[in-house]
Amino acid sequence: MASDDEILDSIRRESALAELLWQVCEFDLTRGDHGEAVRLSPGVGLDGIAGDFTGGTFFLCGDRGTARPVLYATSEGQAGLIGQSLAEALEIMIGLPSWRDCLKFSGSGDLEVMRTTAAHLGLDELRDEPEIGAERVRLAAALDLKLGSVPVLLARLHAAVSATPPDFVLTVKTGDEYESLFGPWLPSRNPAWR
Repeated sequence: MASDDEILDSIRRESALAELLWQVCEFDLTRGDHGEAVRLSPGVGLDGIAGDFTGGTFFLCGDRGTARPVLYATSEGQAGLIGQSLAEALEIMIGLPSWRDCLKFSGSGDLEVMRTTAAHLGLDELRDEPEIGAERVRLAAALDLKLGSVPVLLARLHAAVSATPPDFVLTVKTGDEYESLFGPWLPSRNPAWR
C-alpha cells in the first residue's frame, strides 16, 4: 500500500485524478487551511492537507514518515479520526456513500443506526447520481485502494471515530474542545427517510 506522501504526490501530479477525487469525495488539496489555530495533545503533529466544500479540513496527525491517522474537522466545531492512515480514510470516503451524513445521523455513535442511515443514503445516491458507483471504482483503482463493502467501511469509520479520545481531541487556542463527529440525530429526523 502506498504511503501518505506517495498518495498525496500522485494526486498533486495528476489533475484529472484530483478532479475525480473532488467529484467523488469533495477532497481538495488546495483547501488545507482550517482558518483557525487548532492543536492536538502536546507533541502530536497536525498538518492540514485538504478541505471540502463545507469548510471542513482533513489533517494528518503525528510524525512524518509513518502511517499517520487522518482527522476531519468540520467548520461547525466537530472533529474526529476517520482513518488510521490516508489510504484507509480515502477508502472509507470513496466507498461509503455520504460518510459525513452516516456520522451526523448516527444516534450519538450507534453502529446499527449508522447502518440504517447508510441504507437510506445509498438509495438516495442511486436515485440522484446513478453513475457515481463507476466513478468510485475508477478512483479507487487510480489510487490503488481497495473498496470494502458498506458494512465493513461503516465498521471501520465507527472504530476510527471511537478511537479519537483522548489523544486526538482537537482544541482551539482558548482550550475549547471540538465535539465528536458522531451526531445525535436518528434517521427518522429526515422526513424523506420515513
